[in-house]
Amino acid sequence: MGYDWLGPVMFAGALLLLAFGYPVAFSLGGTAILFGLVGVIFGIFDPVFMTAMPQRIFNIMSNYTLLAIPYFIFLGAMLEKTGIAERLLETMGILFGRLRGGLALAVVVVGALLAASTGVVAATVVAMGLISLPIMLRYGYNKQLATGVIAASGTLGQIIPPSVVLVVLGDQLGISVGDLFMGSLIPGVLMAGAFALHVLIIAFLKPELAPALPQEVREIGGKALGRRVITVMLPPLLLIILVLGSIFFGVATPTEAGAVGSLGAIILAGLNRRLSWGSLKQACDATLRISSMVIFILIGSTAFSLVFRGLHGDRFMTEILANLPGGAIGFLAVNMLVVFILGFFIDFFEIAFIIIPIFAPVAQQLGLDLVWYGVILGANLQTSFLTPPFGFALFYLRGVAPPEVKTEDIYRGAIPFIILQLIVLVLIILFPPLVTFLPQWSWS
Repeated sequence: MGYDWLGPVMFAGALLLLAFGYPVAFSLGGTAILFGLVGVIFGIFDPVFMTAMPQRIFNIMSNYTLLAIPYFIFLGAMLEKTGIAERLLETMGILFGRLRGGLALAVVVVGALLAASTGVVAATVVAMGLISLPIMLRYGYNKQLATGVIAASGTLGQIIPPSVVLVVLGDQLGISVGDLFMGSLIPGVLMAGAFALHVLIIAFLKPELAPALPQEVREIGGKALGRRVITVMLPPLLLIILVLGSIFFGVATPTEAGAVGSLGAIILAGLNRRLSWGSLKQACDATLRISSMVIFILIGSTAFSLVFRGLHGDRFMTEILANLPGGAIGFLAVNMLVVFILGFFIDFFEIAFIIIPIFAPVAQQLGLDLVWYGVILGANLQTSFLTPPFGFALFYLRGVAPPEVKTEDIYRGAIPFIILQLIVLVLIILFPPLVTFLPQWSWS
């Protein structure tokens, strides 16, 4: 008991390495090795304890659920590299162009559609930043509104299924990813609806910030527009129905649905005459890079978790968190605040792999519905993409934004959407049936 303080020190040491910019996997793995040696030297645990590490890593490699991650990443990369996302955004822009704020509204709708197709933030933000931001600026959109709506809509992929975040959370919480997908559907639609409503209100109150497109730009003829809607919008919608429907109705697991979605993306690219060895190679390269990063982080976090438990850090944290004033409400308040604050500085993968193993046992001990808990964590983690100074969606957009758009514009533009995300988060905390209704309906 005299060395229980080593667990929190180990946790603080990992955060310190992350703050200095060391890669996540090596920060976690290096901290685990260092404190593993400390544990052996001080006799806190036997050296044999560390032999459990290989088996834990092999268990990760044999985890069928985690196979969904490369499938969904590949699906998103294919839609981006082959230009399908670009054509979808252009068509939506023409459809909504006659409305004030129509382009921004189109960005929200396409962000939701791409989220439901892929669950990958980087591809969505980059695609919409390259395509829609120059057009929005050309026709007089306010820089902060334009950049804010693009960055925020790109993050919808974290809460609207299928989401890579939800796959990771399902694995870490030990619950069904399919249930998490179903539970996050209504909150995801609420989030997209809040963004769209914000755009419409801004366009109504301050029309100069979000003007309608000139008539000569949006008029391409009824037949041409109808043909474009059928050929550009319907195939991705069918792909979404195929992927999500097969999961929701129990026809396929998320991994199997991801495989079908990947094949569907290749077929869509072929039908659009956009499939080439170059685009396929780029999609495979993006999938390999991101998937490798996730697996290395997972290996590092597994080593970290093992040593942390060996140092009795889990027991120390459980005693503190389970005895907070207010019981479950106090625990949730601290939990949500910690995740939100960490989102300012580190990535959602890092938060999921470091924080969830500490908080999840306490949530289970307090009798919280883990599906509901997982969805509110996902909604909270979504804010980490927008919160300055290290919001990844802000960085993605900064990389493709024109020179006249300043970093300050992007940061300021994100603030209203962070507030909207927090409002939706509070709603789904206060009204759990928003999350639990669909999973319970499917069980019945």
